[in-house]
Amino acid sequence: MTRHPRVAVVGAVNVDLVVQLERLPGPGETATNGVFSQHQGGKGGNQAVAAARALADAGDVVMICSVGADDLGQQALEALRADGITLEPAQVPDRPTGVALILVDQDGENQIAVAPGANEAMQPSVVRDALDRSTPSVVLASLEVSSVAVAEAAAWCDEQKVPFILNPAPMNAALVHSLEDQTAYLIPNEHELEQLGGSFHGTVVETRGADGVTIHGPDGSEHVAAQMVDAVDTTGAGDCFSGVFAAGIAEGRTLPEAVQRAIVAAAMSVTVTGAREGMPDRSRIDERLSHRPAVDGSQELHPDATRH
Repeated sequence: MTRHPRVAVVGAVNVDLVVQLERLPGPGETATNGVFSQHQGGKGGNQAVAAARALADAGDVVMICSVGADDLGQQALEALRADGITLEPAQVPDRPTGVALILVDQDGENQIAVAPGANEAMQPSVVRDALDRSTPSVVLASLEVSSVAVAEAAAWCDEQKVPFILNPAPMNAALVHSLEDQTAYLIPNEHELEQLGGSFHGTVVETRGADGVTIHGPDGSEHVAAQMVDAVDTTGAGDCFSGVFAAGIAEGRTLPEAVQRAIVAAAMSVTVTGAREGMPDRSRIDERLSHRPAVDGSQELHPDATRH
């Protein structure tokens, strides 16, 4: 294993405003009798929490983010600190902290709308300075922040020979293809991979929900099955997968081992309401893996347990 694994996450910090409903509304329909709750979110923040819990005392996580000069931003940063995450925040006084509006039905399916706010204002210089200070062993980025910030993170990784992991959500095919030569691992779901035209030069870790995960590499494809769970809320499951995967790569685990740990963690995360509340820590992941049958293609996840 790597002597001191450190994951740097370049991504969005949002506050999730969640309404749980019996069913999701259709176009133009108002659904009533919902139950409201507020949670910390954003793909970057979620991924950082997942990685921090997966590493525990074996490593650490740095979060590179932008927030507004408002109460929601301060709450978001305090929540990340509570998980032991080192912060490299940029405060953007003329933008609000990002907000996600999330509807969740009784089967755990969701609809999400995001107002990115300060996330869109992340500057390349902020990213580079933070990476220079933190010297991570792996960098994980997603696309809820400015394209120039993601590109700067990829360029830094290329220069420093550090693995760059990209979760291409929300999809920006032109940007993703422009970063192909700098990306060590791409983590799309099946729909995002289709939007890319199904082609990518690097290693692709495709999350396929009930079908588990397919690893596409230069020597062909390998399927990794997953377990059945009773899903309560699939919000953040994909972020959990990405964060735990990045932690595994930072530790020096093999690609299949990192994928399997991430699948198990994502499955555990959907059994609790909230994007982060169900994300397991290292000891729970290890315990679940110790009781997990050998992968033979017969086990399945809830259809969305690695997808979102």
